[in-house]
Amino acid sequence: QVQLVESGGDLVQPGGSLRLSCAASGRTLDYYTVGWFRQAPGKQREGVSCILQRGGRLYYADSVAGRFSISRDNDNNAVYLQMDNLRPQDTAVYYCAAGGATTNNCLLERYYTKDNWGKGTLVTVSS
Repeated sequence: QVQLVESGGDLVQPGGSLRLSCAASGRTLDYYTVGWFRQAPGKQREGVSCILQRGGRLYYADSVAGRFSISRDNDNNAVYLQMDNLRPQDTAVYYCAAGGATTNNCLLERYYTKDNWGKGTLVTVSS
């Protein structure tokens, strides 16, 4: 089991940027596929971006492609989500999860066990 803690959420104006961090302990995060998910008020949780294990491919939801960027920091056992040109519809609690998906299935919540999720960080995009 890997323990995950998200950070970096904040209130930001439309068009602004934030970088979210997913810090891991207990296991080496590079051994896992890591996904970023978000849940807006009144909506189901959705996949935003994911990165396959061991330097594998990156995937993005259509709604964030070209604005968000996922990356690994193996020295710090972390994964980041750089979010640029933020929109009000990006407002949500953002979660990271670690799992074993090997394709773009890593954008689907069911490919992550319930024990390998962080508690989330709130991103609010508003003027």
